[in-house]
Order: sequence, then C-alpha cells, then structure tokens
Amino acid sequence: MDVGRTEERVVRRLRDWYAHPRYYEAIFGVDTEREMGFVLELSRRYGTGGEVLLEPACGAGRLIEEGARRGLRMVGYDASEVMLAHARRRLRRSGLQARVELGRMEFWAPTDLRGRVDAAYSLVSTFRYLDSEAAAVAHLSSVRKLLRPGGIYVLGFHLTDYARTGMLHERWVGRAGRDQVVCNTREWPPDRRARSARMRNRLRVRGPGKDWIIETQWRFRTYDEPEAQAVFRAAGLRVREVFNFEYQVDRPIPWTSNRLDRVMVLGAG
Repeated sequence: MDVGRTEERVVRRLRDWYAHPRYYEAIFGVDTEREMGFVLELSRRYGTGGEVLLEPACGAGRLIEEGARRGLRMVGYDASEVMLAHARRRLRRSGLQARVELGRMEFWAPTDLRGRVDAAYSLVSTFRYLDSEAAAVAHLSSVRKLLRPGGIYVLGFHLTDYARTGMLHERWVGRAGRDQVVCNTREWPPDRRARSARMRNRLRVRGPGKDWIIETQWRFRTYDEPEAQAVFRAAGLRVREVFNFEYQVDRPIPWTSNRLDRVMVLGAG
C-alpha cells in the first residue's frame, strides 16, 4: 500500500476493486431491477420462461438477491470469496435464499443442475476475462450443459474495433452510504495478434475521514463479430437475437449495427 498527500488529506492507495464489493456495487448496482426485468422478459419471449436462473460470476449478488425477491430459484457462482461473502450477507439480511457457490467460469457445471436452468445471464463483459479460446468455449459449453431444452444464455460484452488507435474512457459516479464513488475505466488500443486489450480501473472513494484510490489492472480478451460467432458455434450455441446495453426488449439490433455493446440471446443449436 502506498500513501500520498493531496492538499486536503491523505490519500490511501489500494488494489483490486473485487476486494471492495460495497464500492464496486455503488457503480454497477444502479440498474438491478431493470436488468432482471430484461432477462426475465427475454426468457419469456425466447426461452422457457421458467423460474430457475443462473448467474456465472455473480459477484456481490445484487441480481441474485433481486431474483430471489421476485420468487425465482436463483443460482450463482463466483471465483471471489470476498464477493460471495458479501452476497451471502445480503441474502441473510433480506431473509432470502439462493444457491451461491465458489466456482470458476470455465468449469462450473454441477451434475444436479444439468438440464434444469431456464435462463443464465452475464451482462457486464465478464466473459472477456476468459483469456483464451479454450477457456471461452469451456465456459459456454458448461453453461449449455446446465440449460433446460429451450433455455437461453443472455450474454453481454463489448465487441472490439481493431481499427481503433485511441484510448477508450468511461466514467460513472455513485454513492455507498455517505461515500461518493467515482469510477474511471480505460481501455488501451487492442492487440489483434494477441487478441487482448489492456484495462485499468480506478475507483476514487471520498467520504467522512476517507479518501481512497482503488486501482485494478488486467487484460480483456477481444472479439469482433466473426470471432464472437465462431466461439459460440464451437460451444454448440447460436445467436437468437441481439440487443444493446440499453436493455430495450422491443428494440433488437442487427449484427451489422455500429454499436459495439452487445447483449446476445444464445441458445443451443
């Protein structure tokens, strides 16, 4: 841990936003009800419309809690024990029940759930953490094994413009109690040969007696449209419909859209 000074106060420098689920969710927890409603409507229109939902890499469990509150049978897994502990605490506080387990995206496919999941979903580019074609296919194949006949996987991530030479920057502002959280994420130009892009996220947390910078760096795998279609086919899945991150179920978009943010409804076939 490094400590630096500003004019106002000591700034505490930390690493890994996944070790701080409260502040992570201050940014990504604002659309919870809308996201769950979107997934359920897609399941009704394109899938079975059933009550068993799965969230790979469920993180701190905000959508797991929302689904359980709606009376659904929710299942989630994540590789972070810190996030899972937060998810279990929030379920206990709400008096709700869900199945939440430790697991990795490449391998998690318990036999007792195979063929029983009505809809799986992963909406915030988590898929791009899988750093090889083999890992991506393994994950998609694992989810396919769990889906009920006619079930769907709602998968959201940003496609890559390999012609891009400049930096991408996104900024969000949220709150966690009395603390303000400002999130700045940068994506460097993609390396097409390596199929990856360097990423950096900084959370600035300011509150009573607190001024933190939480920095996380990683590499995302890159996909253009043909690369995404190829990995779906390799896992025995096909794209039934495509949307963007505005979650408007009545406004699907074509693959030829210039929008790079995609939410794809995948099914076996």
